[in-house]
Amino acid sequence: MVASLLAAIALAVGGLAVAVTGLLGFRERLPLNRYAGVRTTASMRDADTFRVANKVAGLPFVVAGLIGVLGGILLLVLQSGGLVAVLVSAGGMLVIAGAGGLLGHKAALAVPEPEPELPAGCAGCACGNCGVAKLRG
Repeated sequence: MVASLLAAIALAVGGLAVAVTGLLGFRERLPLNRYAGVRTTASMRDADTFRVANKVAGLPFVVAGLIGVLGGILLLVLQSGGLVAVLVSAGGMLVIAGAGGLLGHKAALAVPEPEPELPAGCAGCACGNCGVAKLRG
């Protein structure tokens, strides 16, 4: 009984963490960090790309987290079949969160690279940056 209680708590707390991360990402409140959210090389490029990736992955993360919380609750409530509920909910949580992460990664790849800023001395015609130079090429 103690083992099932610990498993239920672990699954519910893990699901809650995933759901909160997804909600913050979906609402664009998740700051660029090294611990939570979609963290691929493409999404960690800059803060705007991280925001887009986590906004796209936010809803699947919320759904995955809610499935984890539901699995933890079912493990506590069900007299028999608790192991099946844990395996199905944990598997579903991992698959849906993984799919959301993949969607976020693809969205991060679609964000264009920011254009480099010109040095202060090259803002005018001195470096060929005037309007006439732009029309040539």
